[in-house]
Amino acid sequence: MRLLSVNLGRRQAVPYTGHSEGVTGIDKRPADGPVAIAAPGPKGVGASGVAGDEVCETRHHGGDDQAVYAVAREDLDDWQRELGRELPNGVFGENLTTEGLDVSGALIGERWRIGPEVVLEVTSGRIPCGTFQGHMGERQWVKRFTQKGAPGAYLRVIQPGAITAGDTIEVVHRPGHDVTVALQFRAVTTERALLPRLLAAGEALHPEALDTARTYVEKYGERRGA
Repeated sequence: MRLLSVNLGRRQAVPYTGHSEGVTGIDKRPADGPVAIAAPGPKGVGASGVAGDEVCETRHHGGDDQAVYAVAREDLDDWQRELGRELPNGVFGENLTTEGLDVSGALIGERWRIGPEVVLEVTSGRIPCGTFQGHMGERQWVKRFTQKGAPGAYLRVIQPGAITAGDTIEVVHRPGHDVTVALQFRAVTTERALLPRLLAAGEALHPEALDTARTYVEKYGERRGA
């Protein structure tokens, strides 16, 4: 398992974003050399955990629980075949493009060591938005991305440091539950009866997803998610 690229986005004006200033940093490109990784701060205040990467819409993106976004190169290759077009590393707005790692199959709370220093923890899957659809330029992209159910993973920073393309990735902790990124994504999008199962991931889960699961259980009980 290895890191193919570390991708950075610069603020740019586009016609398709819902941001009040009409700007986005979703168009990310591979960086040269080492890139510093650190916890950015709470959502709404902190932005990206990747130095040099700009997050423009901090209401819904960035912050400690979405500090870094990872996508498997294998998933990009699958989409590349389906769409019939080249998809370079960073095209999904991901900070990390990986190889040999089942990113959407990772467990919530799973920890990855990247290179000699950095440790990241999986928190949730990525929810597609209109900006993503506009960036991709594909009809019904949000629906198609959601239906495929391979969203990539958001991660929080456990141990800061620097990473660079070519670094090895090691899974150093796997929790004892079965809540994967893909399951969490389905639960909060297309299969809400799965929400009670998310509680097994506990505090490792993104706080917003955890609140959604708890609210669902309070209203409907746990048996609807069995």
